[in-house]
Amino acid sequence: MRKKVAVIMGSDSDLETMKSCIARLKSFDIPVEVRVISAHRTPAAAEQFASAAKENGFGAIIAAAGKAAHLAGVLAAYTTLPVIGVPIKTSLMGGLDSLLSMVQMPKGIPVACVAVDGADNAAILSAQMLALSDSDLADRLTRFKSDMAQEVAQKDQKMQREEF
Repeated sequence: MRKKVAVIMGSDSDLETMKSCIARLKSFDIPVEVRVISAHRTPAAAEQFASAAKENGFGAIIAAAGKAAHLAGVLAAYTTLPVIGVPIKTSLMGGLDSLLSMVQMPKGIPVACVAVDGADNAAILSAQMLALSDSDLADRLTRFKSDMAQEVAQKDQKMQREEF
C-alpha cells in the first residue's frame, strides 16, 4: 500500500494555492489527507499530528503557511518524516517573509522548501521522495517528466514555424 502525503495548511485561506498540490498528488495516485492546523493557534494539534504521522501511514508532510510561517518547522520538530514547506504569498512582503521563516531552520530540524506558492512542486518533490521505495510511482514520475519534455518540444516546433 502506498504511503500517504499530508497537506497541512496554517489557514483555510491557503487552500486556493494548495489545490494544485492536492490535484497533482492525486494524479500520481498518492493518497492525500488535507488538514488545517495552526502552528500558533493549535500547537498541540500540530505536535499530535506530526508525532503520529509515520505510524498513521504518511510518508511525507507538505506544510503551507504565510507570514510567520512556522508550521513546517513545528511539524518537522515532531517527526522524522520529510517535511516540505510551501511559503504562501502575502500582501506585506510578497511571500519573502514566509520563505525566510521556512528556510532559516536550526541545525537538526530540516525543512525542504519550494518557491513561494510552489504547491505543484511540493507535490512532485514528495512523490519523488516516496518513489525511492515505490517502483510504480517512480514509473509514473518518469512518464510525467517525459510528457513534460514532449510538451516543450511541441511548443518549440510551433515556435520555429512562427515568423517574427
